Amino acid sequence: MTRKPRISRLLPSLLATAILAGSAVAAEAATHAKPKPHAAARKAKSAPAEQAMTTDANGQSIPVLENKAWVLMDFNTGQLLASSNPDEPLPPASLTKMMTSYLVEQGLKSGKLKPDEMVTMSESAWCRGGKGGDSCMFVPLNEKASLMDMLRGVVIASGNDASKALAEHVGGSEAGFVTLMNAEAAKLGMTKTHFENADGLPGANHKASARDLAVLAAAIIRNSAEYYPLYAEREFTYNNIKQGNRNALLYTDSSVDGLKTGHTEEAGYCLVASSKRNGMRLISVIMNANSKQARADQTRVLFNWGYANFEEATPAQAGAALTTPKVLYGVAPEVAAGIAKPWTLVVPKGQAAAVKTEVTLNPGLEAPIAKGAVIGKLVAVANGKALGEVPVIALADVERAGFFLRIKQRIAGWFSK
Repeated sequence: MTRKPRISRLLPSLLATAILAGSAVAAEAATHAKPKPHAAARKAKSAPAEQAMTTDANGQSIPVLENKAWVLMDFNTGQLLASSNPDEPLPPASLTKMMTSYLVEQGLKSGKLKPDEMVTMSESAWCRGGKGGDSCMFVPLNEKASLMDMLRGVVIASGNDASKALAEHVGGSEAGFVTLMNAEAAKLGMTKTHFENADGLPGANHKASARDLAVLAAAIIRNSAEYYPLYAEREFTYNNIKQGNRNALLYTDSSVDGLKTGHTEEAGYCLVASSKRNGMRLISVIMNANSKQARADQTRVLFNWGYANFEEATPAQAGAALTTPKVLYGVAPEVAAGIAKPWTLVVPKGQAAAVKTEVTLNPGLEAPIAKGAVIGKLVAVANGKALGEVPVIALADVERAGFFLRIKQRIAGWFSK
């Protein structure tokens, strides 16, 4: 007796074969129906969108960035070239560690701390099996590491454990170190900043503004010059664990040499960076971007915009005589006047040559005058707009003349009127 095949057993196999065949035909048809776009068209499609711009209160065209706050500051002058919400206190995440490292660097600079002194990893500082995410130097509990290794653990690996251990070592306790942090912030003029810990983990009143963080970055570059190269190191290995610096710009922009990244859910993605091109250094701060890529891209935008739109001008040289005003009753009838320190301004590109200076002297200069005494001011002007001013000082001492010489000068003054 011949058995008939059961259709129910064959049906799923037949349906699968039909579906696969249909898909292949459809794919082939689509390939022939839609030719691949020309290479140039594909390149144009993937090109980044043009940077959005807006106009600030001064009529200046500045970038539009998707974050809560940002600043671009010139290092030499402290001028803010552009900003958005620069003074809003925000959670700084691990940008906090810039103050931690700065205090340690200043301790090293003063000699109070030694590079090779040993720092203990206490239980309160220890990363318990990686507690605190990947922001750990991973020093084992109760073991010691040199202060310089701990400093690298803060700057490069962004170690919460290294930050707390150093805080306890320098301040006696983390609370004691936080007192030092806030005192130094006040000294630097960081008026919108308050620290509650040494590592940047969330705290109810743990806040800093973008402007304040730029000021702190400038202090590190200027006052911790011996240790600033640490911020450009791309990796750090401790306990056989190699960690890369989280500042992506160190790998893609040779002009960038620091400083620090930060991230928590509350703070978003943050980055303080510095770049030096053709002798001009800029500092950028990005707070609360939505990704690592965004904070890096936004920093690139700011640096490229800043260098494309501004240049430095030197209105006058330090120590050079700008004028020689007359001095009453002095052993010398006049004194050379100038500025004490190098003076640099940042001006819109192409306007450096248009910067002029105007000297205003205090009336009735009378001896004695000490070298370095302020006797007026120097104002820089471009296109009728005052750009800034600095004190004018006496470049030499002028002693007071004797009685008879003063009488002679007074009589000569009567006849010269």
